[in-house]
Amino acid sequence: MTRAHALLLESVHATAAEVLGGHDVEATRLPTALAEDELIAALQQLPGDGPVVVGLRSKTHVTPRVFEQAPRLSAIGCFCIGTDQVALDVARRRGVAVFNAPFSSTRSVAELVIAEVVMLSRQIFGRSKAAHEGRWDKSAVGAHEVRGKTLGIVGYGHIGSQVSILAEALGMQVLFFDIDKRLPLGNANTVDTLPELLQASDFVSLHVPDTDLTRGMMGPSEIEAMKPGSFLLNLSRGKVVDIAALGKALRSGHLAGAAVDVYPREPASTKEPFESELRGLDNVILTPHIGGSTQEAQANIGREVASAVGRYLKQGTTSGSVTLPPLDLALPRAARTGKASRIVNVHHNVPGVLSAINQVVADSGVNIVGQALATVDDIGLLFIDVPLADDDAKADGLRQGISALETSVRTRLLAL
Repeated sequence: MTRAHALLLESVHATAAEVLGGHDVEATRLPTALAEDELIAALQQLPGDGPVVVGLRSKTHVTPRVFEQAPRLSAIGCFCIGTDQVALDVARRRGVAVFNAPFSSTRSVAELVIAEVVMLSRQIFGRSKAAHEGRWDKSAVGAHEVRGKTLGIVGYGHIGSQVSILAEALGMQVLFFDIDKRLPLGNANTVDTLPELLQASDFVSLHVPDTDLTRGMMGPSEIEAMKPGSFLLNLSRGKVVDIAALGKALRSGHLAGAAVDVYPREPASTKEPFESELRGLDNVILTPHIGGSTQEAQANIGREVASAVGRYLKQGTTSGSVTLPPLDLALPRAARTGKASRIVNVHHNVPGVLSAINQVVADSGVNIVGQALATVDDIGLLFIDVPLADDDAKADGLRQGISALETSVRTRLLAL
C-alpha cells in the first residue's frame, strides 16, 4: 500500500501524530482550522498518490465540495465527540470512514458541569469580579449549598450519566429525561416529559446531540417553564438553547443564572471577537467551548481516534466508524510472515453485488483464505484475504477486477 498522509488541524494533540506514525502514516499538524478552499488546497498538495486523512475538531467543515475535489480522502478523524462538521451522507456514499471520540472527554465535561453548578449556587463569579475591582462583597445573600438541591439532566448518555454520579456524591437529587430508555444509575430517577423535569429542577443541565429534535428545544416556553430562581447549563450544542430567550429570563430574574460553553455562532479562531448578548451578566458563566479541553481528554482523544484511523488504513477495520459498516476480520495466519494481503471493497448495497464479486474472484484463480461482509443502509463493506507467494500481482489484478464493477465505490489492496 502506498504510504498514507494525514493532515491534523486545530491543534489536535501530539498523541495523534505519534499513534499514526506507528501505523506508517505521515502526519502534518497545523494549529488552526481551514476554510473550505484552504482545506481542498491542503489535501490536494499532500505528497504521493496514497490515501489521505484529515483530522479536525469543531471548526473545520468537510463539505460535499471537499469530497469532490479531494478524491484521495479515505478517512476523517473527528477528534471530538460530535461529527456534525462533516457531510456524513456524502462520506458514506463515497466510502470514506469517519471516526470520532464519543467517550474520551466524558469525565472532563462532567467535572466542569459540577464545578459550574457549585460556582453558580454560591454566586462566585460576581463576588470574584467585585474583589478584582476592589469591592469587599462579603455576604451570604443568594449563596446556597448544592446539597439537597435537584439537578435535572436532559440527555442521560455517557456525559449525562457521569454528571448524575458526581452530583449524587455532593448530596444532590437527580432527575433525568431522555427520549431513549436509560437505566438509572445510583438513586437517579427518570421523568416522562421535559416540562416535568424543568418544573422540578433547581439546576437543568443539557447533554444532547445536535439534531432536528434538539435544535431550539430550550425556547421561550421551555425556559419560562423552568422553576423560578433556577439555573440553566448548556455544555452540549450551541443551537439547543434560544440565547435571546435565555438572556431575557436572566435579566428579568426568572432564572438566577446560567453557564454556557457552546453557542449558535462561535469564532473560527482566537483572532475573531466573541459576540453574545449574554456578555456582561454577572450571573452567567461564559466559557469558550472548553468542556472537553483538558490535557487528559485531548491526549486520550488523540490516541482513540488515531488508533481507529490507523487500523482502518492498515487492516480495513471499521470498528467505531459512523459512516461505514462495523467490520473486523481476524488477520490470516500468513499475515504473521508478511505473506498475505487484504482487499477492502466498499460497494453499493444492491442485490447481486456479492455474486458479481465472487465471480471475479473465481475468474482470477486467486485462493481466498478469509472473507467477511457487512452492510449499513445503502453501503456494503467486504474483506477478502489473499495469501501471497512471491509477489502480489495476482492480488492486485483481483483488486482491479473488483474495482471495475459498477457497484464498487472504493477498493483498496492492503499488505498485511
